[in-house]
Amino acid sequence: MSPPRAFEGLYAVTPDALDPATLLARVEAVLAGGARALQYRRKGALEPQVRATEARALAAACRRYRAWFIVNDDVALAAAVGADGVHVGRDDADCAVARATLGPDAIVGVSCYDRLERALDAARAGATYVAFGAMHASGVKPQAVRAPLDLLARARQAVGCPVVAIGGITLERAPPLLAAGADALAVITDLFEAADPQARAAAYAALWPHTVPFNDPGGVLS
Repeated sequence: MSPPRAFEGLYAVTPDALDPATLLARVEAVLAGGARALQYRRKGALEPQVRATEARALAAACRRYRAWFIVNDDVALAAAVGADGVHVGRDDADCAVARATLGPDAIVGVSCYDRLERALDAARAGATYVAFGAMHASGVKPQAVRAPLDLLARARQAVGCPVVAIGGITLERAPPLLAAGADALAVITDLFEAADPQARAAAYAALWPHTVPFNDPGGVLS
């Protein structure tokens, strides 16, 4: 299935350690800097109502900046808050179930770790994009399996949908990942722990000079 719009650019993924007010402020900063998508990823224990409230606030911010809002793991929450889509891993909802639940226009991303076969299966099941990593040692997931750089190029040729790289990504490590075939880079720590998250996001966004930011009033969503 073709993605609803080209899935490329800076893909911000929220960290766990921030309080809601600080998280929202930093999300606003990275969206203003040019992030084209935001994934709401909260692995800590939160009451369902608190999680839904936080997700709605972040979804509203994404709408203001005309960026995609994607929920990690939770298809029901994605549907409840009107998210653009969901990202699922091997222990989450099946890709086809997520697609059937959220509809044909939703974004459904799938974690494929270091496995090209999983990406091929995900694409056949209707994935919008497939994600590989950790590409580098990750402080968020220190035990994560490492994916080889050449997997991005092989996936780009074989899968037929956008390819996302994740895991230990920094601004300095970004260019080789793009050259190898990544369409989007999913970034947590290097973005949200930067001294100036907006400036860091803008530096990442500049790596896609051909791409009109969605938050540009004269851009592709006008």
